[in-house]
Amino acid sequence: MEKIEHSYLIINDLRLHIALVGKGEYGDVILLHGFPEIWYSWRYQMLALAEAGFRAIAPDCRGYGLSGQPPELEKASWEDLTNDLLGILDTLNIPKAFLVGKDFGIKPANEFSILHPDRVLGVITLNVPFSPISRSLDSLPKGFYVPRWQEPGRAEKDFGRFEVKRVVRNIYILFCGNELQVAEEDQEIMDLVEPSTLLPPWLTEDDLAAYAALYENSGFSYPLQMPYRSVPEEV
Repeated sequence: MEKIEHSYLIINDLRLHIALVGKGEYGDVILLHGFPEIWYSWRYQMLALAEAGFRAIAPDCRGYGLSGQPPELEKASWEDLTNDLLGILDTLNIPKAFLVGKDFGIKPANEFSILHPDRVLGVITLNVPFSPISRSLDSLPKGFYVPRWQEPGRAEKDFGRFEVKRVVRNIYILFCGNELQVAEEDQEIMDLVEPSTLLPPWLTEDDLAAYAALYENSGFSYPLQMPYRSVPEEV
């Protein structure tokens, strides 16, 4: 079985980390992660794609994992992610690619396919449906994680009470429940998870350690800005 390799590309003045594997006889597949994720989320799919004859490429989104941090968080935009995707294809001399997006990764995948249809072989999206029309998030409960994390400083204070590994653990437990919980007015999102709650069976302690190490490197400042605090004006 081929081994996943790692490289860095200078894209739009940022050093972006990519993981890649496969010869690409049948084309290239770009895998775009969501939150709280990194390239590592695609490790099994990457190996399966390589075995099937594709080259799998999973970047760490700017501000995530081992990729560089944008200098001005408040100016983060979805256009940045679309431009980064174009830069990756150009730098790797990929004329056309299949795009796979999960969670917020679907937005740059969808927008790229609209802006650059000549560079796309197909688009696969997971978790979030395509939404071409702007919609308000005002209907969400105020104690839901999305509006809570949109509040400047609130999530930082909430997360700051714990080590990074505990934060990532709590988010995954929260996200994999049958129903997403809503916090009371005097309750924080991290408090919704009981410390004794077990990890879901598909997430091992080694996996958790891998995620935690990369979020310790990147921090949560950009991941909270993109996608959560960039949602109101552009969803």
